[in-house]
Amino acid sequence: PSGTHWSPEMVWDTGFITAYQPQLGALSVEHYPMDNCAEAFPDSGFGPIINPQDVFASYLTHASGINIVQPYLNTANIAQQVGKPFLMFETNTASCGGFAGLSDSFGAALWALDYGLQMAYSNFSGALLHVGGESDTYNPFTPPPTNQSTTKQWTVGPVFYAAVAVAETLGKSNTSQILDIQANGNNMYTPGYAVYDGGNLDRVALFNYMTDPSGANDYTASISVTGGDTPAQVSVKYLLALSVSEKFNITWAGQTLGGQFESDGRFQGSESVSTVPCDQTAGTCNINVPAPGFALVFLNSNALSDSEPSATNTFPTTVATKPGHQTFSVDPAALATSNGHSGSDRQNHTAGTSKGSSDARKQADVLPRMAGLLVAMLTGSIILLGTIHR
Repeated sequence: PSGTHWSPEMVWDTGFITAYQPQLGALSVEHYPMDNCAEAFPDSGFGPIINPQDVFASYLTHASGINIVQPYLNTANIAQQVGKPFLMFETNTASCGGFAGLSDSFGAALWALDYGLQMAYSNFSGALLHVGGESDTYNPFTPPPTNQSTTKQWTVGPVFYAAVAVAETLGKSNTSQILDIQANGNNMYTPGYAVYDGGNLDRVALFNYMTDPSGANDYTASISVTGGDTPAQVSVKYLLALSVSEKFNITWAGQTLGGQFESDGRFQGSESVSTVPCDQTAGTCNINVPAPGFALVFLNSNALSDSEPSATNTFPTTVATKPGHQTFSVDPAALATSNGHSGSDRQNHTAGTSKGSSDARKQADVLPRMAGLLVAMLTGSIILLGTIHR
């Protein structure tokens, strides 16, 4: 339901869950923090067009994810009580395709990663990052234009890097537990999460939303491991770009998915996992977090291996379009006389593209009533969050 007019509880309080519990696979909601509908659909009553640069800063903070999930915390508890998964079944930076320069930026990757982990911490079972058409800037991935599909490849958006990093942060066990540690005095620009598995601290996720090429706003996080269990060293993967406004020069553990029209879906380059020594006497591991950037710290080798894929599959391309040509044809005579007519006089024109449209018997027919069903297909990239309990 729309949070502007009603709350999820107003639906659940009708007895909906109890009445249909055997048929329900999950409880779900949908939420976008903003919309770009005024730009996508001018003069349609959506108000003034939003300048993305005026709102960019609101995404570069830990507060964004917290505020998005807050209205659904009670629903997450309800879902647990009835034994159903709870899904953010459609979300992204902004509805109506996103904001150019914001939704397709490294800042959006940090935002989506933080937001995804905040959903996990808040007991969401999963989420879907919506995918739109070729002109939508928030897409995790976008195919090349039809007439260029044999000469150019796909474009991977920054939020896809976030989906990969979320998956590796949570691991493959499906039993991980995640805690928002309110890092650095609950600083909204340098948040952090701790990830436990089997009761053991396995990973720490650290963010830096600030952009500063001088390095002055890089920070060092000191991870303390109590009980004499400080490892001799830890492994770190970094999600990096030079600026939050960067679109393509983004790396995850030193690898990239390429620039515009450059991706075949495989990471390019060699993986680079940093090894950081710890001070076992002091019981601390000091981790540098660049501005901007994200650091995923693995406290043991099992945590690192659990985040790596056990196997990868490569699938061949089986269908391609004709470069420089359209893939359909229309009778020119039919095209010349089948467009631009109103419903009231369309029956007086004999040419058309539909079967029977030139049948003279239709001249005397009364247009029958017709019923239509529009089925909207929702496609997207799912962030799998596993079963999370605080």
